[in-house]
Amino acid sequence: MKIEKMHWLGIVAGLVVAVGSGVMFWGTNLFYFLLVVSLLIALVPAMISFLLGEGRQQEKEQKFLAFSGDLVETVRSGTPISKAISNLKNRNYGALSPHIVKLANQLSMGITLTVALGTFARDTKSRVISRAVGLISEAEKAGGKIETILSSVASSVNQIEQLRKERRAAVSNLVTQGYMIFFIFIIIMLVLEFEILPMVSELQPSEGLSVSAKSLDSSEFSRPLFIMLLVQSFFAGLVIGKISEGTLKSGLKHSFILLAVTLLVVTGARTLFS
Repeated sequence: MKIEKMHWLGIVAGLVVAVGSGVMFWGTNLFYFLLVVSLLIALVPAMISFLLGEGRQQEKEQKFLAFSGDLVETVRSGTPISKAISNLKNRNYGALSPHIVKLANQLSMGITLTVALGTFARDTKSRVISRAVGLISEAEKAGGKIETILSSVASSVNQIEQLRKERRAAVSNLVTQGYMIFFIFIIIMLVLEFEILPMVSELQPSEGLSVSAKSLDSSEFSRPLFIMLLVQSFFAGLVIGKISEGTLKSGLKHSFILLAVTLLVVTGARTLFS
């Protein structure tokens, strides 16, 4: 409910800024700059909610590693896995705790381990957890040594987490370079719009030309440049997210940052230099 309120507050605040800027500065470059600001105000709460959700998902996967390790130790002591899960439900596993409590409650109500684990995997919405839970369910059905399977699952989850950390460290320089290249691209586009295009538009056709011609309008060229910057911002963010975290969904936050920077810089520059 708090998140929904934050979304509505952002939308209302954005509308207030948009209406106020329209009343005071309609038709000016300052109006477009303030319109961009109002749009960002309206979208920032949704983006914060998205980032918090991404953080919770990462925390769930990290805490699942701790939970699976504790579960291995408990099962090795001779405790049945259903009882072991019930014993662990009161421990603090951060964002994963509500799911573990629900899992333990389902088992105490007589729901089978396979069904309860399936619900647990769906609720967490994590591919890593779903794969690990699938292995535990299959091992429980086959009647093998559950502690051995749990140990293997814990080791697999740990390796996945280590590989993620290593990849983030390895590509951190690439992410920085991606941002730097994009900012340089923005500067080049601004130089084209405010320095080169005005000079080209002032060129008059020579008197010897038989074909009538008119001077070039710089706005006809600046508009495609602006659209190209927006397209570049969106897809550059997706590429950065794919490289750094392996999913296009993670790239949405980078796309939002680049789009916000592009809109603010371009409209702000037009307000100052036009």
